[in-house]
Amino acid sequence: MQHNPLPQSWYAQSTVLVARDLIGRHLKRGRVVVRITETEAYLGPDDSVCHTSMGRTARNAPMWGPAGHAYVYLCYGLHNMLNVVTGNGAAVLIRAAEPVAGLSVICSRRGGKDGPALLTGPGKVGQALGLSTEWSGHALFKAGGLMLLPGAAATNLVCGPRIGIDYADPSDREARLRFADGESRWVSQRNRLA
Repeated sequence: MQHNPLPQSWYAQSTVLVARDLIGRHLKRGRVVVRITETEAYLGPDDSVCHTSMGRTARNAPMWGPAGHAYVYLCYGLHNMLNVVTGNGAAVLIRAAEPVAGLSVICSRRGGKDGPALLTGPGKVGQALGLSTEWSGHALFKAGGLMLLPGAAATNLVCGPRIGIDYADPSDREARLRFADGESRWVSQRNRLA
């Protein structure tokens, strides 16, 4: 496994390309390393599902900043959700991952769960990495802290509509902006992926 983070320039490309290319990359925080297996792209202010569709707020401010930073928000007062900012109000949600290193730490943070239940859901990934909203705005391209590292790309990339967005405009609901490693069992709600 390489230990140098991806350069900031890598993040400044199409949000869909970043979402696809994140599959197989590694996230590292301390002793915990996970391989990303599922993502969702959020395309900015014109995407009715995206947090920036209602304008700039204190919470979504990192999404408006430069690419390569984390956007971490608290969902339902329970789950810290990690997003990778691509700039201009757009970001990619990390939906699922599989453990690479630090399994005992991951299991402890996840209450003793094991198998895919550990990391198949964005709140589970945030918990396994020990994240809070204080990580929002953190530079993922700098060594130390939370880093995004190279990894092995998926050989079978599948896609489908995003999850839990029934309130969105119909075209945004059906947009195939969820990507996953078709060979990994560490993927959530596989039934709408092809």
